[in-house]
Amino acid sequence: MQQPPDAFREEVWQGWRAVLPACAAVLPLGLALGVLVVQTGFAWWWGPVIALFIFAGSLEFLMVGMLAAVAPLSQIAVSALLVNFRHVFYAISFPLHRVHGRGWKVYSTYALTDEVYAVTADPKAQTWSRTRILSIQLIFQAVWVASVCAGGLLGQLIPDSVVGLDFAITALFVVLSIDAYRARRSIPVTILALGCALAGVLIAPGDMLIVSMALFVAALIGSYAVSRARSARA
Repeated sequence: MQQPPDAFREEVWQGWRAVLPACAAVLPLGLALGVLVVQTGFAWWWGPVIALFIFAGSLEFLMVGMLAAVAPLSQIAVSALLVNFRHVFYAISFPLHRVHGRGWKVYSTYALTDEVYAVTADPKAQTWSRTRILSIQLIFQAVWVASVCAGGLLGQLIPDSVVGLDFAITALFVVLSIDAYRARRSIPVTILALGCALAGVLIAPGDMLIVSMALFVAALIGSYAVSRARSARA
């Protein structure tokens, strides 16, 4: 059933209000990605192309380096799986059932990012309309692509002597790690993550990220299984 024009505009406006803080937060990151694309040696328009078709934040930063190094497709696939594996759990509570229409469901699944999930994590989102949910995702993707495009254009004006922009993704993960620790206050998990990172460096320095993330995911699954077994015995 089609919404009346006034109701449609109101839902779009509510979606815009909900996602605006997330859009403001990713602007600097999008600019950094666009500049990184140019400084890596690609044409500026590769930035918005990557942002539009990959649309997976941290994976896009990794992809720039992989494309520059002509990484094997298998390595790219494994990296994408490990980096975005958390999205499997996002789908459990994301209000996809409110998005009607096969085509829109496909897009909504594709556009489920960390920021969109955070915006829709409120239990009230389970009653939001398709228009509001899709507005959140479409607006966020449009802002992200535009910021990456702007970064690519501005990146052409930055001298080659300016280096270190590829550290943006490292800084992002450091901030996310600090936030995760503040939320959970779990020293064992923090030590486990550090141990997996060091093991990855020792086992495969060239593929440290893939090995470390695989070890960490396996360790978390094993820890969860042990915890469940102890609870069952108790």
